[in-house]
Amino acid sequence: MKDLKFEQKRSLSRLEAADQLTAIAAALKHGGDADLELGPGRLSLRIPDDLRSEIEVEVGNGEIELEIEFKWPTAATRKPPSQG
Repeated sequence: MKDLKFEQKRSLSRLEAADQLTAIAAALKHGGDADLELGPGRLSLRIPDDLRSEIEVEVGNGEIELEIEFKWPTAATRKPPSQG
């Protein structure tokens, strides 16, 4: 069972899609607490330094589907203390 799911489907212009990706890229670049305005909704996330990613492209039925997925644990992971 999912703890939370945010899903939004709508038609965008190419420029609106680019703006949305730019906002996501800025949140990823800065990390930490991120507030993303995604159309009429707002999503707040904590983004860690390390992520897993998956990029998938499917072509069929007269459409191209591009999925970009980032995953990270919900619990904060601690790095072991450096020994010196």
